[in-house]
Amino acid sequence: MQESVVLCPAPGFHHMVSMVEFGKLILRHHPYFKVTILVTTMPPDAATTSLYIDTISQINVPISFFTLPSIDLPQSIAQSRTEAFVEIIRLNSANVVDALGALSLTSTVVALITSAFHVAYHPHIPTYYYFTSCASALSVILYLPTIHDQTSKSFKDLDDTLLHFPGLPPLKASEMPDALRDRDDPAYRYFLNVASCLPRLKGVIVNTFDSLEPHVIKAIIDGACVVSETTPPIYRVGPFIVQAKDRAVGFSEVSFDCLAWLDSQPQRSVVFLCFGRRGSFSELQLKEMAIGLEKSNHRFLWVVKGPLNPNTEPDLEVLLPEGFLERTKDRGMVVKSWAPQSAILSHDSVGGFVTHCGWNSVLEAVTCGVPMAAWPLYAEQRMNSIVLVEDMKLATPIEKVSSSSTSEELVSAGELEKRVRLLMDSESEEGKGLRERSLALKAMAVEAWTSGGSSCASFSKMVASWKPGY
Repeated sequence: MQESVVLCPAPGFHHMVSMVEFGKLILRHHPYFKVTILVTTMPPDAATTSLYIDTISQINVPISFFTLPSIDLPQSIAQSRTEAFVEIIRLNSANVVDALGALSLTSTVVALITSAFHVAYHPHIPTYYYFTSCASALSVILYLPTIHDQTSKSFKDLDDTLLHFPGLPPLKASEMPDALRDRDDPAYRYFLNVASCLPRLKGVIVNTFDSLEPHVIKAIIDGACVVSETTPPIYRVGPFIVQAKDRAVGFSEVSFDCLAWLDSQPQRSVVFLCFGRRGSFSELQLKEMAIGLEKSNHRFLWVVKGPLNPNTEPDLEVLLPEGFLERTKDRGMVVKSWAPQSAILSHDSVGGFVTHCGWNSVLEAVTCGVPMAAWPLYAEQRMNSIVLVEDMKLATPIEKVSSSSTSEELVSAGELEKRVRLLMDSESEEGKGLRERSLALKAMAVEAWTSGGSSCASFSKMVASWKPGY
């Protein structure tokens, strides 16, 4: 029978997209494998995920999709994205086992690769954990049981207490990923369980490369993060990037006009501001951003989402300061809701990136050699920003202050103006350092996937481990 690899993404659209890209990577280098993706949906993402799968099928990507039975959640759980995520993974474990049994009737399943780990799904199928963030975040997860045993308090109650994770700069407890801040939260218990189970898996796959995170990768491989057990093999197979056309799914009107506008701009003259699929701001914050961009006197391309719902089209005339669009029309462009980020970052006219520090966005900037200003919003992005600034030296931090008129923490117009100038001004020494470091990492990212490169070698070891007796 044909050998097959089964991919099981966690619930959520971005998990599906990332896993499809990984499936493409496998097939690009080993087209003789059959790749099947198990489909699990969360209610907010169900329509978008279905549309995306249809799109992939229509462009003849040789990946099969196996839809798992839907999970009906109590309304009290369904209303919480985090609780729904954890509960769907738990309830789906039996469905995953049944799917593996069915797929094993027509092929030899050599590996199960999952980002939705709950238990070892099948005793005779090697299981690998696909970690969707960086190696720095993996260090935090692997070391979590050790930190957990050292205190009875939640991270949210430790405020600015410094935490020390192997291979990382000191992190404040307040900078921990959202899912880990409350030890009574189902998400915390989920990741604590994942951390305790990872050493018993066949390996962990990470979308990173050795030159990007050398210190933390060495710490993990040397066993500093797993105190009482053996560290599983860590396969660093990045960077691989989600294509712009795949990210566009779910937006009714997708315009690539901004690329034509970039064609008319000088080289490395435009700062690009984009904050991910869920990145929206209050009207007050949007006005501060507009003022900062206008005062910076730099060219800009800015993606704006609706403040109440990032999936609704924003009314720019209402949200932005009066006359802003007219005054900046000769050096700026504001795009509603979505823009082709990877294509923009690879454009010659883009010289800086204001980002929410989502890992996929970071990798896109790295592979394009674009320096960043770090504006984290949610999930593990606060931690990512610290690593980007202090360890990787690829970003300048954007600082928030408490608003005097609201309870909201804001980035002031002056702060954004300052960081944009730092990124873009040719006489800025700090900016020059960021630009040089970014271009150096761009070259290292290419080198990682050349013959004999670190990611190419790690990927080959991963595939070899699927063979019996490895």
